[in-house]
Amino acid sequence: MNTFFIQPCLFFAGRCEEALAFYKEAIGAETEMLMRYSDSPEPCAPGMIPAGYESKVMHASFRVGTTVLMASDGCGGMDPFSGFSLSLSVADEAEADRAFAALLEGGEVVMPLARTFWSPKFGMLKDRFGLGWMISTVAGCGEDNA
Repeated sequence: MNTFFIQPCLFFAGRCEEALAFYKEAIGAETEMLMRYSDSPEPCAPGMIPAGYESKVMHASFRVGTTVLMASDGCGGMDPFSGFSLSLSVADEAEADRAFAALLEGGEVVMPLARTFWSPKFGMLKDRFGLGWMISTVAGCGEDNA
């Protein structure tokens, strides 16, 4: 039996703290841990972080529902988010509408939230940080096995 798991780590190019606050407001995300570059027990190697990044987020973890994600301001020079989206499954259509609207603030619609053959409500967007989201209503999502 495998005892490992995949945990996404998102790099926000200097906007991590803003992103954590946005996700808290939009979808109830809870920051579980946050460490700044200046809090590191060992100094960063010269040239590893851009000037002025000392107060930026070196590592954070935050929870969305039962999922824990990692986040950072990164070290500069990171590619923008591409090739993936985070899929947020919610229990009902009202919550899908609310989450979609909240995450869309300052972002752009990729696919409007609508009925599909696989979900009563499904839509895709890019949030203000360029992170792709897929919002869907999933039967049984609010149950303990979600």
